Amino acid sequence: MTTAPRPRFSVRAGLADAPEHDGPYEGVPDHLLTPLQNWVEEALSYGGGVLDTETARRLCLRLRMPPQRGQHKGHEYLMPLIEATDVDLLDVVDGVLGQKHAPWQKDALSAMLDDAGSAYRINEARDGLEEKVAPAVRDAVRKTIAEAAGTPFAGSAADHLATAWQAAYGRGPNPVRAYSEAIKAVEGAAHAVIQPNNTKATLGTMLGELKNARHKFTATIASPGDDAVLLAEAMMRTLWTGQTSRHGSQTGTVPETLEAARAGVHLAATLVQWFISGAVTRTS
Repeated sequence: MTTAPRPRFSVRAGLADAPEHDGPYEGVPDHLLTPLQNWVEEALSYGGGVLDTETARRLCLRLRMPPQRGQHKGHEYLMPLIEATDVDLLDVVDGVLGQKHAPWQKDALSAMLDDAGSAYRINEARDGLEEKVAPAVRDAVRKTIAEAAGTPFAGSAADHLATAWQAAYGRGPNPVRAYSEAIKAVEGAAHAVIQPNNTKATLGTMLGELKNARHKFTATIASPGDDAVLLAEAMMRTLWTGQTSRHGSQTGTVPETLEAARAGVHLAATLVQWFISGAVTRTS
């Protein structure tokens, strides 16, 4: 289970609002540049600060980085690596991960990327970098947000989905808010389609409408058993029942995990897209 970093003190104390954009950062933002360069230098050194010249040389060759002449022996290969910036530095870090095997180096890098709100993480094999979110998935969510913003009947779906995304993937993830905003995004997009005359409609009441008046709806994606809205209903119910923090109880409220919140955001993005695109419509 991923543990969400704690918010800044100024935000916790109500002295300042959380930054509008605080990650995930693509490329190498300024606040991550020097820490990453320092990590590369440390990772390419043996104990006592002795340079791993052979690994540095091989990386320069593989990344087509020319050595810097005039440096001390071995450092002609080190300097191009530790002075790399932006995507070149990401290539260097990825290359180092594929060459070096010391767990502490990789643990330190993993924590650094998380703390900095980077869009990247160490892969499961721990031999390279990967995107926290696949670019195609990220772009699809962004496209849905933009389209929802331009769809009058979607209400505030775009704002809620954008907030949910930030709460799920920003520097200070807030799983409870991410999940709540994901549900609000679906409510905004589906309201005009499922319960246009109910000013107090919620995802729960919409599920009741789908259950009791299925003949009033249709969908462009076929469902098993000729049940037109079975898939949409199942996705909406999964999102609704998965919100563990919605109500208190004698046994205590269970907040959503970060993994559950992120899954909820992606599920919501799909549902928002379906409703604003006409994939699910009301026939009567």
